[in-house]
Amino acid sequence: MNGKLICKVIGILLFIEAGLMLLCMLVGLVACESVSQFVWPVLISAFLGSGLAFLGRNATVSMGRKDGYMIVSLTWIVYSLIGMLPFIISGVLPDVPSAFFETMSGFTSTGATVIDNCDIQPRSILFWRSLSQWVGGVGIIFFTIAILPAFGVGEVKLFAAESTGPFHDKVHPRISVTARWIGTVYILITVLCTVSLLICGMGLFDAVNFSFAVTATGGYATHSALLHDVYNSAAIEYVLTFFMFVSGINYTLIFYSVLKGKLRLLWRDAELRCYVIIAAGVTLICTFTLTAARVDLTHWPTEGLAGFLRSAELSFRESVFTVVSLQSTTGLASCDYTSWPVQLMPGILFVMFAGACSGSSSSGLKCIRWSIIWRIVCSEFKRILHPRAVIPIRLNGRVLPEQTIRTFFAFTSLFVGSLFIGAFILALVGVSADSPRTTFDWYEAFGIALSSISNVGPGMGYYGPLHSWSILSPVAKYTCSILMLIGRLEIFPIILIFTRGFWKKS
Repeated sequence: MNGKLICKVIGILLFIEAGLMLLCMLVGLVACESVSQFVWPVLISAFLGSGLAFLGRNATVSMGRKDGYMIVSLTWIVYSLIGMLPFIISGVLPDVPSAFFETMSGFTSTGATVIDNCDIQPRSILFWRSLSQWVGGVGIIFFTIAILPAFGVGEVKLFAAESTGPFHDKVHPRISVTARWIGTVYILITVLCTVSLLICGMGLFDAVNFSFAVTATGGYATHSALLHDVYNSAAIEYVLTFFMFVSGINYTLIFYSVLKGKLRLLWRDAELRCYVIIAAGVTLICTFTLTAARVDLTHWPTEGLAGFLRSAELSFRESVFTVVSLQSTTGLASCDYTSWPVQLMPGILFVMFAGACSGSSSSGLKCIRWSIIWRIVCSEFKRILHPRAVIPIRLNGRVLPEQTIRTFFAFTSLFVGSLFIGAFILALVGVSADSPRTTFDWYEAFGIALSSISNVGPGMGYYGPLHSWSILSPVAKYTCSILMLIGRLEIFPIILIFTRGFWKKS
């Protein structure tokens, strides 16, 4: 591997992290708060960045695949190690496991938190949480390869290592131009979401933070209470639902279809159709179930058509918000979905597992793979009827090569295997010894593991949207952090560096 080049790139990225923290200091100064918790992290980040850039000053610009995977893996870890310092210095999260968990949750755009009461925290700290997930949502590496060529650093291998999904679509032959255009889409969605929330009556600070959370499909909020309890605004919930859904769409598809005026491409895309079908199907099931349940309750307005429509609208709003939030892996909550009828829980777990589209800021298995699964199943039925027929598997009009199908099966196996291994470890380590809650069943362990590896945020049972994960043991917090990282990077970049072949000179 090209060690000098790795040092040079990470050094450049550390300067960017120092700049992000300076922006948080500015927010703290505007809010008339102490910003001392960011002084040392900025200095450490700048010092390490200078040292690494100095070590890599004479690096060759030739970057191999190993270099790309190593840079991607190390960047998230280094960013989280330095990014946790403001939490520790400020005393918001005094222990290392909690601070590392919170920071990793931010940069992987997971949104799971161990802060019990966000409302009393400094605004600079809340903005740092939101900013970390916004930068991590589109990918620290992917976001910065747009500027790396200016430093004489190649970017193709970084794109291949960080891009999520089985296909790495480019809108331009040069990766740096692709990154700039997709970054433009990312920023445009953020700005439109902020303006829409301001129009709906949300304050500027909350609007910016929620737009960061929605665009990054991260889920960090500025309040610990449910959205309905804080704002009680149907307009805000519908706006957030719309932008959560949009943020789960492939950015390349958005660029071609919307910004270039080729809207006909939207429904032709098999992955987007799968995304819409899953979201709409589960939403309808939840809406009908909740409406039927609420009509039977005396405290809901059920007298007359107007009362029924109010109940149906509330059920639809809660359903569509929850389903889109969980499937896009945003994790915001307008209601406590863990209190819904038990027959809806399989659907909730499924959308958490399914994820949204590849090429977006969302995580999970992703709809592109569900589309491939459907086509493989249909192909096998045809093979049973016509054993001698040559039936290629097509997606969006192109034949999938065998290598893509093999990679698909390898990823799916590793994803499911990591999920169950993580759930097993969480069930063993449980909650911390000083926690007032000692019970920790397999359902909660599985929900936490699924939420972590799919980068959703809230889990199931006690660890749903009403409570933080602060009572988890230190080992459980580190386990969740690892699951978040491998889920965000789609497993391969992390597991590869632990293989023997990765370290061979050949």
